[in-house]
Amino acid sequence: MNDVLFYIFSYFLLINLAGFLLMGIDKIKAKKRGFRIPEATLFTAAIFGGSIGSWIGMYLFRHKTRHWYFTYGLPTILVIQITGIIALLFYFEPTIF
Repeated sequence: MNDVLFYIFSYFLLINLAGFLLMGIDKIKAKKRGFRIPEATLFTAAIFGGSIGSWIGMYLFRHKTRHWYFTYGLPTILVIQITGIIALLFYFEPTIF
């Protein structure tokens, strides 16, 4: 079971790093008026588990903070993910809490 938790933790660490970096890279490209990362890609990284990294990147780089669908969407995705994780923990390990 420890191997499974290691891989799950590694996945979430990498996907959150990717979400964080995507926000930073898109901000740099926005300043230079270069080719931008599509908003769908930014949201996809968040939906696949990178919502914390994307949210931190959004505020650290001050990027997409004026777009309501990011300021409300990323926290909503995060809440849904946390709720799902808690539900899975209760389902698979009812004695964990």
